[in-house]
Amino acid sequence: MTQTSAEKIANVVIGVAAVGAAYYVLKTPRLRRIAWQMSVAALTGTLPAWITREIRESWEAAGEPGDVPELEGASRAS
Repeated sequence: MTQTSAEKIANVVIGVAAVGAAYYVLKTPRLRRIAWQMSVAALTGTLPAWITREIRESWEAAGEPGDVPELEGASRAS
C-alpha cells in the first residue's frame, strides 16, 4: 500500500466516523441540546474576540493620525 492510498483510506474512514457521530448527536435530543449550547458558547465567545482583534490590528497597522496625508481641497468639519 502506498502512502497516498493509505491517506485516502484514512480520510474516508475519518469522514465516515464524523458523519456517523454527527448523525448520532443530531438524533439524540440530549446530545443535540449540549451541542447547540456549546455552539452558542463558542460563537458568542470567540466571534466577538476575533472581531475585536481584527479591529485592533487594523487600527495599529494604520499608524498614527499624523502619518496620514491630508487631501488637498478637503474641508474639515468644525
